[in-house]
Amino acid sequence: MTGTPPGVTWCVAPDDERAARAVWSALAEPGDAVAGALVQACGAAPALAWVADAVATPHPDWAVLETLGGGGDDALRRRVGLGVARWAARWPALDPERDRAAAQRCGARLVVPGDPAWPRGLDDLGVLTPFALWVRGAPPVADRTLAVVGARASTTYGERVTVDLAVELARRGWAVVSGGAYGIDAAAHRGALLGGGVTHVVLAGGVDRAYPAGNARLLEEVVRAGGSLFSEVPPGATPSRARFLQRNRLIAASAQATVVVEAAWRSGAASTAHHAARLLRPVGAVPGPVTSAASAGCHRLLRDGVAVCITDAAEAIELAGDVGPDLAPTPDAGVTRPTDGLDPLARLVHDGLARRTARDVTVVAARAGTTVAQARAMLGLLELEGLARRTASGWVVADGHE
Repeated sequence: MTGTPPGVTWCVAPDDERAARAVWSALAEPGDAVAGALVQACGAAPALAWVADAVATPHPDWAVLETLGGGGDDALRRRVGLGVARWAARWPALDPERDRAAAQRCGARLVVPGDPAWPRGLDDLGVLTPFALWVRGAPPVADRTLAVVGARASTTYGERVTVDLAVELARRGWAVVSGGAYGIDAAAHRGALLGGGVTHVVLAGGVDRAYPAGNARLLEEVVRAGGSLFSEVPPGATPSRARFLQRNRLIAASAQATVVVEAAWRSGAASTAHHAARLLRPVGAVPGPVTSAASAGCHRLLRDGVAVCITDAAEAIELAGDVGPDLAPTPDAGVTRPTDGLDPLARLVHDGLARRTARDVTVVAARAGTTVAQARAMLGLLELEGLARRTASGWVVADGHE
């Protein structure tokens, strides 16, 4: 850094991307697109060095705008200038060593893009990709991850559906990611644990702070069971409304698909669904009673075509685009009929029979749309298969068959 803001006692080496990303996670608010663009264009360490100079000197080197693709763009210069002003206000409070010590105390570690533990789906966020994650446990890097979110003010119906959904997802080998809040989020985490699976909690504050406090025991159980708590802000950071809204983009990006169980007309859960839709990730919504305000947001997502209807885990897995035995069955899947496997002509003749009314072969042929000779031949075959029976007055469906 060629310029050092007053009072700063720490520095980051020009090639230390990991340390620089840790600083950026404290310097810029989640979802700061200007900071994200700067880091993507220059690299975390060079971008941090430029900000240090811009904060320390009255006339920073605006050549950096060329890197951003807008050297002569006054609007871009204003946006970057406003970013510098925001970062300058926060700069004196930065203390990377304090953040590292706090992470060590709570058993957290720093994960950055390119690390094996980095959730690859986050990269789809572009300039809104978090600079780093502070993680307790093992973050969701596997492909089989579904987000299950919903209202804090949930109903008994919503919580029951959520637990059932998460239990079955876990039993089928899927991880569940949610926000750790009261209501549907907590039910999703509990269900995954009950199903013997893993679940992940995306926090709006530091991973050293159980929020909400009433879910502290649940959050600890998540980590013990092999899941994780993770956040894009350092330990010690406090949650805020803006951070909750930005946190939703991480939930959506961490999963292959998002399912909303209950959501009010305007809600954070609906925000998560829209983040997923913008990422071109599938979105599902569980319908509720049309009289329930708790499901109004789900019905809105369904009506607007943002989401598809989800009623169980198999449909949620199908939504995520998986293939194989976990997919939702068709309404009559698993039901076999005596006529399954018959020649199409034999099936037509069988359909021309009745159970109680005996029919002459000519009547059967007329109903089946075949010739009399074809009907006679197929009736003989059906009799051998036990699917038709000859009586004194004609042919009927054999007893015990449809």
